[in-house]
Amino acid sequence: MRIHQLEGYIQSIYLVEYDHGLLLLDGCCRADVGVVLRFIGQQLARPVTDLKLVVVTHMHPDHAGGATRLRELTGCQVATGQAAGHWYGGLEGRLMHLTDVVLAQYVARRMRKRARRIWYPATLAADVLLADRQPLPQFPDWCALATHGHTDRDISLYHAEAGRVYVADLMVKVKRRYLPPFPVFHPNRYRASVAKVRALNTPTVILAHGGEVTLSDEEYEHLLRRAPNEPKTHWRAFKARLQRALLPLRG
Repeated sequence: MRIHQLEGYIQSIYLVEYDHGLLLLDGCCRADVGVVLRFIGQQLARPVTDLKLVVVTHMHPDHAGGATRLRELTGCQVATGQAAGHWYGGLEGRLMHLTDVVLAQYVARRMRKRARRIWYPATLAADVLLADRQPLPQFPDWCALATHGHTDRDISLYHAEAGRVYVADLMVKVKRRYLPPFPVFHPNRYRASVAKVRALNTPTVILAHGGEVTLSDEEYEHLLRRAPNEPKTHWRAFKARLQRALLPLRG
């Protein structure tokens, strides 16, 4: 097994290479599809059909955006975590999908990336729904871990023998500190998920935003101290800003 780290549009991409096929640890951005396929063809000198499985850890643009298109182009399977319904289901969900795409574009501008196409389907027709601790199809040395909190369906990917775990957005690295992501819809589940990953006691943790890192006990404690006690979501953030804007008018 060899893990290749590629620079994605606004996140790191992790492509795992085996003799029998390739595993993509997350669905990346729609703009990253060409990056992945060119790496397979040019750097690995393998046919794109060697991509056998793409895992979607959750439905945000930089984790699910390229999955459907990669399946169309390579014939790979797409796997994701078990959860009821679609994350972006209903009118409120579609508005949240639009908001998340706009936020991803904002992040890209902050990173000085040129504008790219990142729109992707709001719903995912996965081939495989992964339960907690379930081995990945075709790559059974990896298993899914339910690490909810950021959304209601986040998963991490754990390789016990190698002592490596990819946690997607369970935490983000900002100015050398580790912080909870935005949003956090389920604070109690989030804290439990951090504790779950911490208990694995892996030498490193692989982040979508921050690379492969080693966290000390103090850094885990700092992360948990910064975790919200109440949901921290798009709507709550908008409402708080609106209240602050209206406060002078009330005075």
